[in-house]
Amino acid sequence: MSSELETEISKIGRRVFRQVDPGVRAVVAACCVLVLLVAALLPWVESATGWQVVSGSAPAGVTVGLLPTVFAVTAAVFGVLATTGALLTRLWVVAWIAAVGCGFSTVTGVLAIWSQQSSASHQPGPGPGIGLIAAALTMLVLVVQWVRVALTRT
Repeated sequence: MSSELETEISKIGRRVFRQVDPGVRAVVAACCVLVLLVAALLPWVESATGWQVVSGSAPAGVTVGLLPTVFAVTAAVFGVLATTGALLTRLWVVAWIAAVGCGFSTVTGVLAIWSQQSSASHQPGPGPGIGLIAAALTMLVLVVQWVRVALTRT
């Protein structure tokens, strides 16, 4: 009986050690997921929305570069899926995956914005859409939230 109790207590201790408590940051992260979903409905590249950039179904005549596409995919994977997974499981490792992935996505988002403002001929580009800017800023907020959550594990 005593060894069974010790084993169960040990298992509970390991489970608690693997988890994080995001607290109020969970609400901020959930709101960021909502903002990312709304941003995907807004224009990113000329008239192409975020959903069209992710799916590769941009309107005829709109050329979507590699950087906006990479950002759209990483924002969907890390900003929406990894964040949702971290909120649901509250596992420390998933919080770190979300933090690192959102960090990578933020860098690609800044590069995607830059790529829309410049071109090879040194002529101004079409400019980033409001959805692209909103998504990049939201990913930055998510990085800060997930790094703070992941670092709070005792």
